[in-house]
Amino acid sequence: MNTNEREMILKEEVYAIVGAAMEVSNELGAGFLQAVYQEALDLELNMRGVPYQAQVPLQIAYKGHILSKEYVPDFICFDQIIVEIKALKHLTTIEEAQLLNYLKATRRPVGLLLNFGSPKLEWKRMVLTHPSIRISEGTANERE
Repeated sequence: MNTNEREMILKEEVYAIVGAAMEVSNELGAGFLQAVYQEALDLELNMRGVPYQAQVPLQIAYKGHILSKEYVPDFICFDQIIVEIKALKHLTTIEEAQLLNYLKATRRPVGLLLNFGSPKLEWKRMVLTHPSIRISEGTANERE
């Protein structure tokens, strides 16, 4: 593995998003609905100057055909990172699979799952690499 392969894809951008999410988590704590965290993170990303789009419908192709159903991510940051927000007791493989499918369908290289439902922010970073997926995870106390 060469030096470029060992370097994390979009490392600084991911840290900027996770930092904003940590601020939201520290300020609000656990217990709110997902929509509350989404609105707060929208404000925090804006205050920090993180480029993002919120809830932009994306088309999904199947065998060369555009499906009528669209995928609407919570956020796309830096035009490359899909951010999915959850407010669950803990993340499961179901949420990971969901994000993996979103990465494949949209061909975005990096995805973040942010879970505000646990006492400390829980987050997972997924990287779409052909043909494998790398996952790293953390809490508010630890980073990749």
